[in-house]
Amino acid sequence: MKLHWVTVIATSASCLKMPNNSRHFWYTSSSAQAIADYADILIHIKKKLRARYSPVIAVGGSYGGMLASWFRLKYPHVVLGALASSAPILYFDDITPNDGYYAVATRDFQEESQSCYETIKESWDEMDRIASLPDGLSTLSKKFNTCRCSSVQFVIRLLCQGIDGAPKGSDILSRISEGIASARKGHLSCLSVSFDDSESETYEGWSWQTCTEMVMPIGRGNETMFFPSPFNLTEFNQQCKRSYGVEPRPHWSTTYYGGHDIKLVLERFGSNIIFSNGLKDSYSSGG
Repeated sequence: MKLHWVTVIATSASCLKMPNNSRHFWYTSSSAQAIADYADILIHIKKKLRARYSPVIAVGGSYGGMLASWFRLKYPHVVLGALASSAPILYFDDITPNDGYYAVATRDFQEESQSCYETIKESWDEMDRIASLPDGLSTLSKKFNTCRCSSVQFVIRLLCQGIDGAPKGSDILSRISEGIASARKGHLSCLSVSFDDSESETYEGWSWQTCTEMVMPIGRGNETMFFPSPFNLTEFNQQCKRSYGVEPRPHWSTTYYGGHDIKLVLERFGSNIIFSNGLKDSYSSGG
């Protein structure tokens, strides 16, 4: 009988579909349930198509990459291998430094332009100073032409070109403004600074997961170009209780999937898994 290859494309966080009733959250956004469903579906399809010996490869990126690697680890009898791209499976417990994500982003900007990096790093104190003044927030809004439109995908090179190309003698905020204008490249009329994605199924689904099983302690110290914002588990717990009435389980992922001593684990049980990352990918710090 001729063998046919079957490839499973694991979902990304942007594919999470959440119902309005939070009682169904566990079923629809549990990683364990997701890969169990994949296994059940594949077994059914292979039986239906009489393709029992057809190899299966799991492929995914970001959250989907995590699912792909975990699928191979948990169901080696169902999938022959996995390609996990940008899969931060080590961003749990204390395996990866909390500021790993932002450290990589900082390095990306430094490699592109040292002056761009320094301008961004110095801008936070200046924005705080202006924001504390009477009508300071209004001043910042006018400076950056803010609005509530769709989010902007900042391109590092374009942003730094704008910052470095600002007129000589421009103050810090003017250089930042030039960078933002360059990054937008005329696609948007204003800059979105809103983090209110409460209507987004993706936002709700991923927020629920981070409040239950995907507790990734991503934070920022003083070593990056971003303003400090350390991860605080106590505050995170309180936020999750307010939002969903649940208490995070910070050690669930490493207990269920592993993570500590990952090299030894993969050598023993995790053959045929390819982890791929771009050098500028911030999640490469955790996987």
